[in-house]
Amino acid sequence: MALVPCQVLRVAILLSYCSILCNYKAIEMPSHQTYGGSWKFLTFIDLVIQAVFFGICVLTDLSSLLTRGSGNQEQERQLKKLISLRDWMLAVLAFPVGVFVVAVFWIIYAYDREMIYPKLLDNFIPGWLNHGMSDPED
Repeated sequence: MALVPCQVLRVAILLSYCSILCNYKAIEMPSHQTYGGSWKFLTFIDLVIQAVFFGICVLTDLSSLLTRGSGNQEQERQLKKLISLRDWMLAVLAFPVGVFVVAVFWIIYAYDREMIYPKLLDNFIPGWLNHGMSDPED
């Protein structure tokens, strides 16, 4: 049973999301101490949704590898349910929320950086964690 690149990629994405979540929670930001903490930010909610989605993808890949050729009808039925859950989560949560977060962030960022990502945050969030967001002025 050799892992195909798709399965390795999903494991790598899951690990990267989990490491970003752990580092994000370790950062001391004033907004984490207020009502709602990190959960009031749609970007954080999206990160959690993406991590759960890729966790389900990895679980689906492992299940399909383990049940391949077994001929057990119950295992195949459970695998089909897991695949349906994965597909539902992509169609209903992961893709729409992810696209919305990226589109709204960059539209507001292009209009006025201070509205969405003030320069003050540069003191709290390291550059490697925030690599996807760059300021054209820097």
